[in-house]
Amino acid sequence: MGPGLFWNFPSKASCTVPQSLLQTMLLSRMAGMKEQQFTEEKPLLPEQRGQDSEMENCETFVTEGDWKEHDIETPYGMLHVVIRGAPKGNKPAILTYHDVGLNHKLCFNTFFHNEDMQEITKHFVVCHVDAPGQQIGAAQLPQGYQYPTMDQLAGMLPSVVQHFGFKSIVGIGVGAGAYILAKFALIFPDLVEGLVLLNIDPNGKGWIDWAASKLSGLTSALPDTVLPHLFSQEELMNNTELVQSYRQQINNTINQHNLQLFWNMYNSRRDLEMNRSGTALNAKTLRCPVMLVVGDNAPAEEGVVECNSKLDPTNTTFLKMADSGGLPQLTQPGKLTEAFKYFLQGMGYMPSASMTRLARSRTASLTSASSMDGSRNRACTHSDSSEGVGQVSHTMEVSC
Repeated sequence: MGPGLFWNFPSKASCTVPQSLLQTMLLSRMAGMKEQQFTEEKPLLPEQRGQDSEMENCETFVTEGDWKEHDIETPYGMLHVVIRGAPKGNKPAILTYHDVGLNHKLCFNTFFHNEDMQEITKHFVVCHVDAPGQQIGAAQLPQGYQYPTMDQLAGMLPSVVQHFGFKSIVGIGVGAGAYILAKFALIFPDLVEGLVLLNIDPNGKGWIDWAASKLSGLTSALPDTVLPHLFSQEELMNNTELVQSYRQQINNTINQHNLQLFWNMYNSRRDLEMNRSGTALNAKTLRCPVMLVVGDNAPAEEGVVECNSKLDPTNTTFLKMADSGGLPQLTQPGKLTEAFKYFLQGMGYMPSASMTRLARSRTASLTSASSMDGSRNRACTHSDSSEGVGQVSHTMEVSC
C-alpha cells in the first residue's frame, strides 16, 4: 500500500480542486485497504444481528427520514443517542460524536443536511451520540455527579453498538468527540472500520495549559471560554456571524452546569496511548483507515499534525482545508462530504453503481491517475520527509 497522503485544499480565492484529482488521489491511495465489494449484502436476520426484541421489527423502529431518540444504559450511566435507519447487511453504521461545547445538532446538522451527504447516508444507518447531559433540553446533572472520564466515555460506546445490533461503525468525531472515538478504536479495534477525525488533539494538557484554562474559567463566561477551542483566532477577532450564533446557542441550548463538567473532564484528559510502529517499544496505534481533517489556522492544527505523526501512514489521510476556520463541517460541508464519499469508496462501500445524483454529476471524475501528470493546471508537488524511525512519508500538497 502507498504512503500517507496530505491534502492542502486551496483557498476559495484561488480555484477549486478538480474532483478528478481528489477522487483519483484518495481511491488510488486507499486501494487495497479492503477488498472491494460492489454487491449489496443481503440483510441479516434479526437473530444474526444480535438485536434485542425492540429492534426485531425495523418497521416499528424507524421509517424513512425519521430520527428516533433513545436513552441507552451503559456501565457509566445513561447515554442519549439519535438514530435514523436500520442496520443494512454487513455495512457499518455511521456513528458521530460531537465536540465539547456542542451537541449532535450544533455539531453535525449543517454537515448531514448537505444534499450530497444525504445521498451518502441513505445507504447507511446513522447514529448521533450526545455526551451525558449535553443534548438540547437535558436536565441538570445532580450536584456531586461524577462526570465520566474520557476513557469511560469511550467505554460507553460498546453498549450503543450492542443495543442496536451494529456489526461495526465508521466514526465521525470532532474535537473531544474525535478523541473519544480514537480511544474507542484503540480499545475495541474490531468494532471500528474507519474513522474521520476532525480537530483531534491526542495530547493531554500540561500544568501551564491546565492552569490557564482554570483562570480563564474564573474570568470569562463559559461560552467565551469554550469558543476559542472551537473557532480560529481570525473568526473570533472578526466576530463572524457563525461565532455570534454559536455563542448564543451554546449559552441558551446547553445546560451550563453540565457543559462545565464535560469541559473540565476534557481538559483533564490523558495522552492517547498510541505511537507509530517502530517509534516506541510495543507501539500501538489505530488499525483502521483514518482521515484526519483540520481547518487552516484552526486552534487544533498543531494537535492534528501531532496525531498524524502517531498513525500508520499507509492507512492515514491528512486533509487540511483552507477557508474553513475551526469547524470545517460547518463552513465547508460540501468539500468534506466529497472527501468522506471517497473515503467510504476506498473502504469498499458506496460503489458508483449505487450512487444517484452524485454519480451522474461526477461521471467525469473517474479519470486515470496518469491524466494528473499531463494537466498543467493541476500542480502537484511531492516532497519526501522522514517521520519516525525508518519510516518515510510522502507529502502531497494539492493546489491549482
